[in-house]
Amino acid sequence: MDHSHRSDRRDVLTDLREPPVLGAGDYTLRPWSMADLHTVREASTDPLIPLITTVPPVYSDAEGIAFVERQWGRPAAGRYPMVIARASDGCAVGNVGLDILSADRATVGYWVLASARRAGAAGSALKAITEWGLHELGIARLDLYAEPWNTGSLRTAESAGYQREGLLRDWARVGGELKDVVMYAALRTPR
Repeated sequence: MDHSHRSDRRDVLTDLREPPVLGAGDYTLRPWSMADLHTVREASTDPLIPLITTVPPVYSDAEGIAFVERQWGRPAAGRYPMVIARASDGCAVGNVGLDILSADRATVGYWVLASARRAGAAGSALKAITEWGLHELGIARLDLYAEPWNTGSLRTAESAGYQREGLLRDWARVGGELKDVVMYAALRTPR
């Protein structure tokens, strides 16, 4: 049995120090920068984003800077948050991330500012990060969780090739309460 692919994948995962820059159609995925503080400011006003992420619920420059700095430190723990930026002007409109759980499994997640929704940012970003995770990093399985009521996110997952695997009851704490989520997965070797 040839284990060289597994060894190579571990080397790639170990050597990854920061998120790469990835093309995503009309968008680019790139590491966070201090120039993206306006994105953190707008995201903090969203009724849901601060409840399910580490975006501060009340924005201040200090909280925004701390958020960006946290993103810079995440790769050391196998977490790769990336800004979703318009390719045309570089303006950040959201976040997509891949969190490596093991050499064979990772989770993905994303959010897009309300002012930038329905323009294809989430779908483009999810397709690009999925390709990167499954084919460049060689991860076997990517998990994605979305709230059952969030039909836009469910459609985004499905359009990026994720298959629904089931409802996980009381799976995620949102705003202090346990909530149900729908679990999706994308596999390197589709079945």
